[in-house]
Amino acid sequence: QVQLVESGGGLVQYGGSLTLSCTASGTVFSISDLDWYRQAPGKQRELVAHSTRSGAEIYADSVKGRFTMSRDNAVNTAYLQMNSLKPEDTAVYYCYAPKIATTRGVENDVWGQGTQVTVSS
Repeated sequence: QVQLVESGGGLVQYGGSLTLSCTASGTVFSISDLDWYRQAPGKQRELVAHSTRSGAEIYADSVKGRFTMSRDNAVNTAYLQMNSLKPEDTAVYYCYAPKIATTRGVENDVWGQGTQVTVSS
């Protein structure tokens, strides 16, 4: 079974930076789209960044110019570089893949367990 594992969260001060990683474990053949979502307490989960395998990216308006998503397809890993962090960025950040091709077939709707990001003012 394929899993997405996030890491890199933590506590950071206003204006600081963090880099999150998301690695697919298991017998992964390829991953097409990879997304970062976040969910703040009492709020719905929202899309932060979307990427295709070719590298095309889309960002939520609230993070444009501050967050950058990148991927290393050779090691099935996505990154989210977060700069100029604000308290309103505080949330649990999740990695999501709509489809992951494995040696045993396709797995759909794969979510990571999430990593907490807390920005202090």
